[in-house]
Amino acid sequence: QVALVESGGGLVQAGGSVKLICAASGFSLDYYSIGWSRQAPGKERENVLCIHATNRITYYSNSVKGRFTSSRDNAKNTVYLQMNNLKPEDAALYSCALGNGCVPADFRQWGQGTRVTVFS
Repeated sequence: QVALVESGGGLVQAGGSVKLICAASGFSLDYYSIGWSRQAPGKERENVLCIHATNRITYYSNSVKGRFTSSRDNAKNTVYLQMNNLKPEDAALYSCALGNGCVPADFRQWGQGTRVTVFS
């Protein structure tokens, strides 16, 4: 069964860092891109970034450039979202999705998400 499972969220102090994990099962991530999005309470889902199969990163949100990055470990079938210098406005439910490219409209197989709470 094809699935993506996120983990690594939690309570983080503003200015701190957290590394989220997107683990794939039932298929190989090698040739796919992975998109990350977030949804804060009462707000619409916001696409954050996407890591291509080539490891190139496409940013959708200017607010995270220079603070967030992504990496992948194909041997572990896992993609990571490294979030640094966190701000209260980064608090949200973060989810990953599968893509053939980094076109948000084509993302599928969304995971259940992992919540990040930022306190100041």
